[in-house]
Amino acid sequence: MAQQRSMALVTGPVQLEQQAKTCPTWGKPQRKSSRAPILPSTSHCLSWSSLHSTFSFKCAKKRKNAEVDDFFSNLDGDKFNLKLPAAVDEYYEVKGKCEADGWEPGQVAEGGQPSGHHRQLAQALMKRCIADIPIVSHIQRESAGMNKLYSQSMCSVKQWKSYQAAEAMVSAEVEEVRAEADEIEPGWSQVVWRQAMQYHNMLKQKEEQAKAQQLAQHRAIAEKKKAEDEKSAAEKARYDAIAQKVDAEKARIANAEKVAEDLMKQEEREKESKKAFSGKSGGMKKGFLG
Repeated sequence: MAQQRSMALVTGPVQLEQQAKTCPTWGKPQRKSSRAPILPSTSHCLSWSSLHSTFSFKCAKKRKNAEVDDFFSNLDGDKFNLKLPAAVDEYYEVKGKCEADGWEPGQVAEGGQPSGHHRQLAQALMKRCIADIPIVSHIQRESAGMNKLYSQSMCSVKQWKSYQAAEAMVSAEVEEVRAEADEIEPGWSQVVWRQAMQYHNMLKQKEEQAKAQQLAQHRAIAEKKKAEDEKSAAEKARYDAIAQKVDAEKARIANAEKVAEDLMKQEEREKESKKAFSGKSGGMKKGFLG
């Protein structure tokens, strides 16, 4: 059977040609069919169109989501790249020196008066706490917004992790300051941050006042210089006007003198001309016409 099938495949075209020649319509022109060509149905066209539209929409949505992810991944990249202030290390340096001099955490001041070590540590810790206020305030301001963005999946994982790391660092710093405050003065941890905020606001207000005063001084100096420049410009303009008038008067006088000198020279030339003419007339011979 397989052999017959292979033979049929080889001799098939020849047999078909022989059968076709026996057909009565062989070699005659065929008539054109009057039926309309078969076209794809409207439902097929609509289905292909809908598939194309769906595919295009999915591609566009995918590109848009990728762009949004890139946007949020690059948004505020350094916003939570926070570092503790240098006052933290400075505090531990002061603490190390005090401990080397014999101070111990929780040591009660003798006679109710703070010792030199207590004052040094308290000042160093308050300086540290005041320096921490900007980063603590920053995390407090951003906390609600970041949690809302994360709950709505509107921030990248990288940004969220950066925020969490910054928040953990600041929270640890707050608790550490409180622990150090209790070692210096028991119970101070309850008010140390409030005191630091008050000192920070006071220092900030003084700084703003100093800036405003400095700005006012610069403005006064600039206005004084402007007034002096305007006065100098007015004096120069007045001097230039006077000098211009003097130069114009000098030019007028010089021109008048030149005109007078030309007139005098012209009169002298006329006198000489008349004198020469009269001299020639006096020397004429009498009876010249006779």
